[in-house]
Amino acid sequence: MVTEVRPFGVRCNIRCHYCYQNSVREAGESVPAYSLDLIKSSVERLGKPFALFGGEPLLMPFADLEDLLSWGFERFGRNSIQTNATLIADRHIEVFKRYNVSVGISIDGPGELNGLRSAGSSERTSAATEKTTSAIRSLCQSGLVPSLIVTLHRLNATQDKLPMMNEWFRSLDGLGIRTTRLHILESDSMEVRLKYALTAEENLRAFLNFHHLETSLEGLSFDVFADIKKLLLAQDDKVACVWRACDPLSTPAVQGIDGNGQRTNCGRTNKEGVAYVKADSIGFERYVALFHAPQASGGCNNCRFFMMCRGQCPGTAIRGDWRLRSEYCDVWYGLFEHFEAVAVQDGKTPISQRKDRIALEKALLSEWLAGRNPTLPQLLQTTTSRS
Repeated sequence: MVTEVRPFGVRCNIRCHYCYQNSVREAGESVPAYSLDLIKSSVERLGKPFALFGGEPLLMPFADLEDLLSWGFERFGRNSIQTNATLIADRHIEVFKRYNVSVGISIDGPGELNGLRSAGSSERTSAATEKTTSAIRSLCQSGLVPSLIVTLHRLNATQDKLPMMNEWFRSLDGLGIRTTRLHILESDSMEVRLKYALTAEENLRAFLNFHHLETSLEGLSFDVFADIKKLLLAQDDKVACVWRACDPLSTPAVQGIDGNGQRTNCGRTNKEGVAYVKADSIGFERYVALFHAPQASGGCNNCRFFMMCRGQCPGTAIRGDWRLRSEYCDVWYGLFEHFEAVAVQDGKTPISQRKDRIALEKALLSEWLAGRNPTLPQLLQTTTSRS
């Protein structure tokens, strides 16, 4: 479980064209004054290390930032932060090192390839990109190597842009970057989608390009490929939350805390400016529905990858309707199909090819109906002991 502390809600110092939080901003989200005491009290109740999140968490005054990170270190021994890194200065790096802060940085590529992370004008955006790039270098040189989140879109992942991205990732590999998460562009805006989103074929081509690139890198890896390989071999206990049947009304994998201490859901489930109130209990209605609903109606019925994918993140559901599967189903299906073939070639039997797959799916459905969400190893152990 990740505890995301958002002192300023979705307030940010830049305006990414595609940001999934834009609809909440445009709806006029009211951000009350934050209280360190209320934030700490809410974190204490959850009893887990926290990640500073946003928007942009480094908008917080430096003294308050250090206070919160110092407290988190004393309480849990570590902290983390997700930032666009444009505001990182030497004093931030010193504090991050002092309080064992893991740093995640959002950037889409070098120079113009990062253009959708807009700072207002092309000149300011270029300057902001250079600040982020400089921060990555400084963090690596200080021994505090960040992880990266990279969103794929028409400015950085069409076929003509992929060679530049490959060179960039090679340079990051040389700096010591080890973990990168690839995102497909998400936006409530149809205008943004039409202008910047890749087609399913382009997304799949880009993913497979980066998988091929990964084999030539010294240490940098893309976690989506590791996750899919694990899922196919029924090892889902340490994969990203998007594969673990997340309940969109309680988002148990992400516990948000606003600046006034109020608990909130993962922001990816907020659509058309509406932020759901966090439910008191976890439900699996989405996954029961997806199991039964025909694929032609937005469901997953009879998909051999259902136990692994589970319709993917509800925040990316078709038409923003969490009852339906991910709108990027074609991309995920293509990747599962690719790595399934690789596993078979390596002499392994992916769970999608098991003779008892249907029985396992029905067993998983029974667990969801009983309000439980077992890992695949737990499911296999339970069904094996019963038989």
